[in-house]
Parts: sequence; structure tokens; C-alpha cells
Amino acid sequence: MSDAFTVYIRNGERVLLMQRGDGVADFPGAWDGIYGIGDTEDLDAVVARVTEVTGIGADNLQYVRAGDARGLAYENRLNEVTPILFVSSVEEVDARGLYKGYEWIDPGSIQEREYSTPQLREMYGDVSSYLYILKTSIGQEQNVAREIQARLSGSGSLKEIQDEIFGVLSPHFMRGYIFVEASALHHVEKLIGRVGVSTTPMKNCRKVLGGESPLGDVLPYLEPKAATAGIEEGSIVEIHGGAFRGQAARVTRVTESKEEVTVELFEAAVPVALTVRADQVRVTQRVE
Repeated sequence: MSDAFTVYIRNGERVLLMQRGDGVADFPGAWDGIYGIGDTEDLDAVVARVTEVTGIGADNLQYVRAGDARGLAYENRLNEVTPILFVSSVEEVDARGLYKGYEWIDPGSIQEREYSTPQLREMYGDVSSYLYILKTSIGQEQNVAREIQARLSGSGSLKEIQDEIFGVLSPHFMRGYIFVEASALHHVEKLIGRVGVSTTPMKNCRKVLGGESPLGDVLPYLEPKAATAGIEEGSIVEIHGGAFRGQAARVTRVTESKEEVTVELFEAAVPVALTVRADQVRVTQRVE
């Protein structure tokens, strides 16, 4: 509990940032959440503050959670500020009062704001999460994902960060990378043993790519795709399933409704049309 708060508002996959006016006393022109003073446990007062500076009505706001208060330096004083997360059902914002403008942005882009209020990026992680990309050895993606899950299920030195790592995902069509959802970068680095001395470095996991990953870059890899996606007539493929495993072929027809492709084997003495499931071929050369 503290006597000040910063509210973050999510709408879909974006978060609302407000820009302070040029004439305000603290951090003029800086990007901010929604700053307010008052009892952080009085949600009605918090919602009233949000409505006051954004125009978003209480009926359109849903409380999610609050984090622990952080001591933030405001000019020559230290303020205890509590981060709070709400979800809004509307996008319309009327910036007023302390603020002169606003922007709905990808949470992974908060780090790109050169001028913001103290620890704006870290406080968002306190009540929400970011996506991080881990670089792995090619072919070891699933093994690394399983090792991460094993480490998080133990009772050793990583127990203290179990509540800071929310998920791990290894899309089957991605090679050399996996995704981890967490509250902060340093928790992921500790998880794989890249900081400190208490955790053994994880085998086949080289590093965490710098900074938070914008959801816009990651979501296309998380959406289910048809097995025929990216396969066109004329493409050269390698068959990696069935009796013709390892053979090269040219695609002559794509049947999207059945997620099948018809191919002609290069090594066949007589051209024969062969129909296989699209998930049993890998494109090695695309049509120009």
C-alpha cells in the first residue's frame, strides 16, 4: 500500500501511455501511465482518477491486479508508487489534466521511450508480463523448453522466481528460438544461468535476445497456421515423413482444404504424382 499509484490500461494487445503536459512540475513532456495520489486500496478513487484524465468511464474499466509499491525519485523527493493494471473495453481517450496526449502501443515498445517517468517499463512488468526470445541450438528447442519447465518445478535456488515466469512456448516450425513469458529480463537470465553463480548455465541455450519483444513481431508465430501455408506450386521440397523420407520433389498441386500437396520426385525414373500431407514436406526452394 502507498499514497500514490500509476495505472496501466490494456486494450487487446496494447497498453495506454499518456504524455505529460509541458508545464507540469515533474517530468514535463515525459511518457507515463496514469499517475494519481490517494489510497491505492480505494479502487473507486483510482477509477475516478483514470476517468478524470482519460475520459474512460468506470463501466468500461475492469480491475486486474496491483503490484508492490516502488520507491521512485521525483525531483528531490522519493515517492512510494504502486502499479495497478486495468483492462479497458474502449480505445477512445480524451487526454486532459496532467496530460497533453496519449498513445496505445505494443508493450514491448515501452523500452523505446527515451523520456519517461521513473521505472515505467519495470512497473508494467510488475502487473503484467513481457515476451522474451531465447536463442537455442538448432534442433534442441523442445529439450530447452522441457529443461525450463523442470527447473521451475523444483525447490532449489529458482523457487523465488517461479511466480515471475508465466510460460514457455516452442512453436514446432521455429528453429533455434523459443519464447518465454516473464515479468522482467533478469528473471529469464537467471532461469537459464546467465547471471549470478547459483544457477548452472543451461545446455543448448545460448542467450536471451536483448530487451522485450514486441507482441506484433511474435504473435504471427503463435497463431495456428494451415500446414499448406507457404507452399506454392513449383516449390522444391524435401519429404521428411513416410517411405520417401529425405527425397527431393517439386510441388505440382496444393490442396488447401485437405492440407495435402501433390509432388513429383526428382529421382524417379518415370514421373509419378505423389500426394502427401503438407506437414510431411519442408520447402527448400521457393518459387521466384
